[in-house]
Amino acid sequence: MAGRGGTEAFPDLGEHCQNPDCKLLDFLPFTCDGCKLVFCLEHRSYKSHDCPNSDHGSRTVSICETCSVAIETTGFDQQGIKSLLEKHESSGDCDPSKKKKPVCPVKRCREVLTFANNITCKDCGVKFCLKHRFPTDHVCNKKAVANSGIRSRWNDKFMEALSLRNEKGCGRGTTSVSSSSSPSIRSF
Repeated sequence: MAGRGGTEAFPDLGEHCQNPDCKLLDFLPFTCDGCKLVFCLEHRSYKSHDCPNSDHGSRTVSICETCSVAIETTGFDQQGIKSLLEKHESSGDCDPSKKKKPVCPVKRCREVLTFANNITCKDCGVKFCLKHRFPTDHVCNKKAVANSGIRSRWNDKFMEALSLRNEKGCGRGTTSVSSSSSPSIRSF
């Protein structure tokens, strides 16, 4: 029963903190996954009890200097990490052209585009930073002009159809509704 705590009614309930300065009887003790010792709430972190195996389950990643690819190096020593990086460079997967980061194409904007800070313009199909996401903030190419023409023609047709539906003539084009079974629409 040494090292165990509890009360007279429940002798197996709880354990004493194994920090030499604490020894608190804790009814909900924590077992460190690094050193396998039992600690109270205050001393459960690796830092608070100076755990010798604090990096036991941690992941380590090394970045290739040539192509900026992340390579997991968990469980390797310095020599093993060097051999992994050399193996990566000789494998053919190491491409120096991947190292360049894409930037916003607007003049004088050097914002690096990441997966979270870019928007593809619906008009021209080019990726821009969030500051230049609207077509008025960047110069759209010729696709934007073609798309705007399509949109205006679609808008005209929509307004004509809406005016026919409401019979109020609020469309841009002139429409005439005859008493016959099929309405005539004049398009421009």
